[in-house]
Amino acid sequence: MSLKFAIVDDDVASRKMLQNIVEDTSLGEVVGLASGGTEGVGLILDALPDVVLIDLLMPDKDGIETIMEAKEQGFRGKFIMISQISNKDLVGHAYQSGIDFFIHKPINRLEVEAVLMKVNERWRYERYIYDIKQTLAAFEGMEQLPLRNRRTVRDVMCSILMELGIVGEIGSKDIVSIIEDLIEHPRSSGFPPLKELYEAVASRYKQSPSEIEKERKAIEQRIRRAVMTALTNLASIGLTDYGNPKFEHYAPLYFDFEDVRRKMRVMEEDPSQDKGKVNIKKFLQVLYLEVREKLRK
Repeated sequence: MSLKFAIVDDDVASRKMLQNIVEDTSLGEVVGLASGGTEGVGLILDALPDVVLIDLLMPDKDGIETIMEAKEQGFRGKFIMISQISNKDLVGHAYQSGIDFFIHKPINRLEVEAVLMKVNERWRYERYIYDIKQTLAAFEGMEQLPLRNRRTVRDVMCSILMELGIVGEIGSKDIVSIIEDLIEHPRSSGFPPLKELYEAVASRYKQSPSEIEKERKAIEQRIRRAVMTALTNLASIGLTDYGNPKFEHYAPLYFDFEDVRRKMRVMEEDPSQDKGKVNIKKFLQVLYLEVREKLRK
């Protein structure tokens, strides 16, 4: 399935150039062009594109206002902002409003193509996760993955956990155990509930039902702390460098990006007020898929 793009920019030359780049990449089609924010909102809500390329400064309604209005009316697609503005505060505000990437003008074809490829990759991962959530049968008939002697689940996971900055966290051991169990014993009925995953690990160490239940709760807390640490690490990277490859890859892939943005805002304003929110199931689902894919290579 190819992506649908919309372009919102008051400069006709920029619109044409972006349209040509999108079409030349063969990642999808441009379903609409708009010359301003007001027209852009109508286009976005009518065409429902997967990705919107949008300028920041427009005469009638700026890009941030356009994005927020579209989101308030239920639009859930991705935004790439392209603007000559380089002010760090404005760029930060743009990210907080919901954009996924920011590209500085003048338009550089190679940079735009690279970002479009990243968006396409991210969209494919998120679409896969969405399909899993919508139908547990997505995993039905999955064959057991043959493990290679030269690369184990732990080898692959160590690399990923190091990137996330949690390889030394106690909960990371529980996460490794869960992924190992999923790889070695794939479920035909779909991705299991978190409670089932925690109990499977707890039963390795405990015998009685009461002990297993107690250990399950401890595992749940350890994993939550580890995943929250990963979120904090990525948010910290994002505050320093929005374009950091590690942030661009892991933040929106492993976490709900709204949680990432919320964490970044809190870290800037008052870290002591943050109790933390994170989607543990999404984190484990994506990790499972990424480990499984890397083992196949």
